[in-house]
Amino acid sequence: MSTTRPYPPGDLGPEPGGAGASAAVPSAAMPAGQIRRLRLAGTRGAVARGRDFARQALHDWGWLPAAGADQRAAAEDVLLVVSELVTNACLHAEGPEELRLRCTSKVLRLEVTDLGAGSPAPRSPHRPGRPGGHGMFIVQRLCLDWGVVRNPDGTGKTVWAELAAPA
Repeated sequence: MSTTRPYPPGDLGPEPGGAGASAAVPSAAMPAGQIRRLRLAGTRGAVARGRDFARQALHDWGWLPAAGADQRAAAEDVLLVVSELVTNACLHAEGPEELRLRCTSKVLRLEVTDLGAGSPAPRSPHRPGRPGGHGMFIVQRLCLDWGVVRNPDGTGKTVWAELAAPA
């Protein structure tokens, strides 16, 4: 599990460059820390719903339709990571409770909360030819960072992952 970004769920830490930093992206294209939430507890089709929800957020934030190959790849990575995190909650944690997306000019943070006791970890050693067990390996490869934060009351957790925003 990653430990390089110790921020709790919903906290991305300080924005790189400080509050007065300027960006090369027009301000209309920057979502400026917008947060989207989707309640998934007790619903069917959580993976597809989560992916559709993320796709709509990416559209609203100007990632889609993609202007080029890099932006298209970034959006596809986000959708894949959402699918993997929600699938893991379905398979290993009694189902997801909520999906949260938070986007700044530099980072998109995905968070999936669940009531499970386990902690996800990439299967080691990774065996590409065997079915199953690839989800967290994929997350680890695509993301800047990821981690798990236990809920303060001791029930459940939030699995988070951060991806770079397209340039």
